[in-house]
Amino acid sequence: MPAYWLLKTEPGEYSFDQLVVDRRTVWDGVANNLALKYLRNMKVGDKAFIYHTGTERAIVGIAEIISNPYRDPESKDPKRVVVNLKPDRKLPYPVPLSEIKNNKTFKDFDLVKLSRLSVMPVKNVYWHIILGMGGL
Repeated sequence: MPAYWLLKTEPGEYSFDQLVVDRRTVWDGVANNLALKYLRNMKVGDKAFIYHTGTERAIVGIAEIISNPYRDPESKDPKRVVVNLKPDRKLPYPVPLSEIKNNKTFKDFDLVKLSRLSVMPVKNVYWHIILGMGGL
């Protein structure tokens, strides 16, 4: 069974729509130690929500992890890792952070508790509730 993740991106820098156009990308630029730890735990076949930060602040799509983590070839820091991913599908309805925060079910979700973290696991129960909120 795949694991579930959430990856944050500033849509002005790299949006889910751009991932769809590109058909695959290297997910890089992660520097936070906890986020890197989570990135190192990803495996081929895992799924990830793509969350747009900034003014949008919503989960907008789903991506699939298509490589195991590997050392970031663009970084001199040996701790930095990246994964490759491809788009799975766009959510019919973006799921705003405000709706997640207003749902007591998510009180322990890292998206609510650790708002600055750019990579985080998503519990199975959260994954399925968010899919429903997003129209899937």
